[in-house]
Amino acid sequence: MSHRMLPTVILLMATIALAGCGADQDPPAAAPTVGNPTADLTPPAGPDAATPPTGAANPTAPGSAVPPPSTRPATPGPKPDGSTERRPPSPPPVELPPRQAGEPTGREVVAAFRAAGLKAANVRDRSFDCGPDGLGLGCSELVVTDNVAVYVFPDESSAGDLAERWSGAAYRNGTVVLNYLEAPTPPADRPRYEKVLDKLR
Repeated sequence: MSHRMLPTVILLMATIALAGCGADQDPPAAAPTVGNPTADLTPPAGPDAATPPTGAANPTAPGSAVPPPSTRPATPGPKPDGSTERRPPSPPPVELPPRQAGEPTGREVVAAFRAAGLKAANVRDRSFDCGPDGLGLGCSELVVTDNVAVYVFPDESSAGDLAERWSGAAYRNGTVVLNYLEAPTPPADRPRYEKVLDKLR
């Protein structure tokens, strides 16, 4: 062997030796592939894949104790402002003082006016104004027409107090007071109404 081929032979033997040593070593472990981290969490496909777990409530299954959301009754909730709706309590009925026995009622007085040919149009019962929820006048009855208002009081003392307060626009006989404040009855016609009231007592 010539001296020129010696380096080539040494290099070839070293290459063969390195190749043989690499074959005895275990191959490196494969690096984990980067993919969907939730891929392993996907349930296996198959006939049991769509079946809910044992004991789970199926709202659409027949005989289920929990009705579907569309059939559940709606329960009232709070308003957007957080308050709940409450109905106001009904007001208690107004208790008026009783009229004295033997005294004419307001409608009887109005009927007497009409029988005498006097105007008494558009009759309205406004007795609720007698009680504490109205004007608080303490009267037993109040019948109003377009021409005169008829107040009936439980006693003559109460009737006299109101007649004095409406001095110049009222007339009293016993427990009945005629009021002209809300009526356009001319002063010349007022004595005719008062005369009819006097005949009733």
